[in-house]
Amino acid sequence: MARYFTSESVTEGHPDKVCDHISDAILDAIMSEDPAGRVAVECLTTTGLAMIAGEITTSAYVDIPQLVRQVINDIGYTKGEYGFDGNTCAVLTSIHGQSEDIALGVDEALEVKTGKTGDALEITGAGDQGIMFGYACKETPELMPLPITLAHRMARRLTEVRKTGEIAYLRPDGKTQVTVEYDGYRPVRVSAVLVSTQHDPQATQNEIRNDIIEKVIRPVIPEELLTEEPEYLVNPTGRFVIGGPNGDTGLTGRKIIVDTYGGYAKHGGGCFSGKDPTKVDRSAAYAARYAAKNIVAAGLAERCEIELSYAIGVAEPMSILVDSFGTGSVSDDELAALLKRNFDLRPAAIIETLDLRRPIYKQIAAYGHFGRSELDLPWERTDKAETLKAAAGKS
Repeated sequence: MARYFTSESVTEGHPDKVCDHISDAILDAIMSEDPAGRVAVECLTTTGLAMIAGEITTSAYVDIPQLVRQVINDIGYTKGEYGFDGNTCAVLTSIHGQSEDIALGVDEALEVKTGKTGDALEITGAGDQGIMFGYACKETPELMPLPITLAHRMARRLTEVRKTGEIAYLRPDGKTQVTVEYDGYRPVRVSAVLVSTQHDPQATQNEIRNDIIEKVIRPVIPEELLTEEPEYLVNPTGRFVIGGPNGDTGLTGRKIIVDTYGGYAKHGGGCFSGKDPTKVDRSAAYAARYAAKNIVAAGLAERCEIELSYAIGVAEPMSILVDSFGTGSVSDDELAALLKRNFDLRPAAIIETLDLRRPIYKQIAAYGHFGRSELDLPWERTDKAETLKAAAGKS
């Protein structure tokens, strides 16, 4: 029996993504000068205003207002008629250092304090408690679910045709949504596509619809998934002139499902943007994706979801769960044992293995943190697949 799954993405001009970009631009600026900096910074935007707040402990100097204006302008909010632009908006900041109570656990893990430490990678404790998930599946070459992959590609294409001038009347804000029909767990066709895009007031609804279908949707959706004509919805309200922070308040971390697997897999409680890698909300989610992707790439499962949990100030994960949804060539318990032997999931080890103390974060603030084949992201590598295969006796 057919089933349908839908995922959405948003462009970098969406108000929440403007905030994610600003938060990660600040993080990158600090990481480039002070890789050991502690950062937890958030942004709120609304008409004519960007407010930055958070906790930063660093030896670096960053001119935050200037950086915020540059990010806003780079996204495309450069005109007063947009109701929000980097040249004239107010930028307010409220920044203080990381809590000393949090630093107690990050600087020296519980394992060190109780004499259980075995090596230097035990020193760093998790920056917070929480649960994190990683996922991979064989639906796409990137080992990602198909609906979110297509939604991201369409959102990127929407930004591309705007910035190149191919569709000159577009404005920065936009959203995409893709519905895929499945036969069991096998994607068979795209059944519906929704695009909502901000535009100049003189553009007509008919013009927008034709341009979006021909220049954004069809170049992205593979022909083999168009066995029947999908339902196309383009700006279904009929008008989308007022957008961005002028149309909706933006906030860092409010698009967490867009950032991960489009709802196809579980998500932990925390967002990614604006957080340095001692925050396991970010680093452990990347590690879980890295492990899940290598398990699938090794042919040990068709689909794999990994849950990790941490306690603040403790280096070792509190729990590790592997679920292959019945697709594993070995049992889930065996997969978990392989994971524990081949992936060091302590925060300091994750940071070292994935080389996370670098300015690599602004580039993934929009269009997803996973499945980005155009970027060389360390958690997207499958360099442990052969090792896992051999360890499982499958080589």
